[in-house]
Amino acid sequence: MTQVAQHKIAVISGGGTGIGLATARLLLAEGYKVTAIGIEAETELPAGLEFVKIDVTDDEAIENFAGRFQRLDALINAAGMIAHNRGEFDMKGFRRVVDVNLNGTAACCFAFKDALTAARGAIVNFASMYAIFGSPFTPAYAASKGAVVQFTKSLAVAWGESVRINAIAPGWIETRISSNAMSDPARAEGIMRRLPIKRWGAPEEVARVIRFLVSEEASYVNGSLYTIDGGYSVS
Repeated sequence: MTQVAQHKIAVISGGGTGIGLATARLLLAEGYKVTAIGIEAETELPAGLEFVKIDVTDDEAIENFAGRFQRLDALINAAGMIAHNRGEFDMKGFRRVVDVNLNGTAACCFAFKDALTAARGAIVNFASMYAIFGSPFTPAYAASKGAVVQFTKSLAVAWGESVRINAIAPGWIETRISSNAMSDPARAEGIMRRLPIKRWGAPEEVARVIRFLVSEEASYVNGSLYTIDGGYSVS
């Protein structure tokens, strides 16, 4: 892909780890100025990546941070959480997961709306393959990601004239959030039996789709859900 102008600006929630960080690396390589926000970050971050520690459930902090930007070309909402070990089967755990995954995504979208409009920018929200089918282990995660899909479609209708909004649904990607499944031999074997592509995905493979969605090459893509799961959800 051709390099974009230096003035392109991106904010990535959850951009200090996993898929968010992989996306930051790709956009930095293409000339974007990238700021990652969130709670966690890898010890070594790529040169040029600014990291600001912010909890996406802190509405005031998100709004104050967004006030730094007069324009924004890309907002990628990668921040998310999952509560393992049946941590989503009580209301405290359920509410926390929904607050991060759904409300945190909404808070960022609303806070950056004016800056995105000024740049005719694009948003990519993170859903999940669990937005397509249920999860017996993480009902709050699945419910919140399904809601992110409908939230994305609603914003695409409401804001489409000035801001494009799409969502992605990653599958089994080699990230912290998948570490429990990857480290459980019996569960990992069952996943691999169903997975047509017969391997885990890499964060960079998801990041390349995000890069496309925020680029001019996707200028007529709005309100879509891109499933990136090696065929797991259709097998």
